[in-house]
Amino acid sequence: MTDLVLHRPASVVDDAEAAAVEALRDVVGRRLAAAAAAGEQLPAGDRGAAVDAAIADALDGYARQRLQAGRPPLDAAAEARVHRTLRDLFTGVGGLQALLDDPTIETINISGFDNVWVRRRDGSKQRVGPVASSDAELEALLREQGAAAARRGGHERRFDRAEPELSVRLPNGARLHALMDVSDRVAASIRLFPPRQDTLRDLVGKGELTVGMAALFEALVRARRNIVVSGGPAAGKTTLLGALGYAIPPQRRVILIEDTSELRFDRADHPDMVAIQTRMANTEGAGEFDMSRALRSSLRMSPDVVIVGEVRGAEVVWMAKAMSIGIDGSMCTVHASDSAQALLRLVAYAMEPPARYDRGAAVALLASAVHFVVHLDFTAEGVRVVSSVREVAGTDGDQIISNEVYRPGPDKRAVPATPLRAETLETLATVGFNPAQFEWDRW
Repeated sequence: MTDLVLHRPASVVDDAEAAAVEALRDVVGRRLAAAAAAGEQLPAGDRGAAVDAAIADALDGYARQRLQAGRPPLDAAAEARVHRTLRDLFTGVGGLQALLDDPTIETINISGFDNVWVRRRDGSKQRVGPVASSDAELEALLREQGAAAARRGGHERRFDRAEPELSVRLPNGARLHALMDVSDRVAASIRLFPPRQDTLRDLVGKGELTVGMAALFEALVRARRNIVVSGGPAAGKTTLLGALGYAIPPQRRVILIEDTSELRFDRADHPDMVAIQTRMANTEGAGEFDMSRALRSSLRMSPDVVIVGEVRGAEVVWMAKAMSIGIDGSMCTVHASDSAQALLRLVAYAMEPPARYDRGAAVALLASAVHFVVHLDFTAEGVRVVSSVREVAGTDGDQIISNEVYRPGPDKRAVPATPLRAETLETLATVGFNPAQFEWDRW
């Protein structure tokens, strides 16, 4: 087996190591519980040292017990693997920790404790070993992450039969979404992010967009154009939204709104920033702070720019109001299969309860709010790419009129199509954009 077999120690060679983990996890847990009961409140770094010490003592005792029973103790390599697994259980995310620590992994998808798949940053997909000994243990591990969110300074997230959905940010910044009871088995998807926010230049280097597109996008941000980033699941919407946000001049006041914190804006780059996270109601049904409420609140906080991690319902009305009342340069993402559908989806959201705009009013609102849609897709090789850039031009009755400035090529990579409108070029020229870049823009 490889280091990706997680619930048991990495590279397990027999059941002796798994038995040691099962025997010692309770011993270590009791020692740590006793220390907590005695009032020992340790900082995170000191807690890790305390956990290491407790594991080392427990392993020493375990070795003596094996010798007394006439069995050989674990060798040094096996002890190290057991120590690591126990440490992951008490300071990390249990059997998931080794996957979370792997920098080559981008997404972890779980459909039961023993059906685990990873997608790597190079686009490859692989099945890996179990992350727990049962679905019940996996459920408990995920529930603990919801409770741990409060200890990390956030809000506790329930995960039980009454609340079978969990969305939470893990200690390393990864995004976890899980289901239980309503799914056939405990299921989870974890999205891991690079240690730092990608810039537009970084995405050019990864082959996700061209130099010309990067120049256009930066000019759109500086010229305070409102941008919607669209795409399917795991298409890189959040990554591109973060890269666009990175281009926002530091003097602008940014209000960032997300369900689960994913965007990693550095306050050194955006010193005047407020990050808002929604929350669900508590067990009494009180305390909910949803996306619509967060957006309404943001409008009273003197924003220069509002960034919404994802729009997926009637909150689009408040997003569009922000974009159309002078808070220009705002951005959001939306799930869609192409750039034209992204606009249709936003209109449909505005027509849903509780907003219930009629179609004509929804079209007028969105057409006055959104300036550009940037759509992401995958090539046949699984590489994320910008596939379309669409400029909103106005309305015609109950239809939004738009021009596809870049359209999908044969391999899904965007190629220049329709020129930008003259008034748009004039606006972009004021921030230094050179339209000649369209003429030589190539992948």
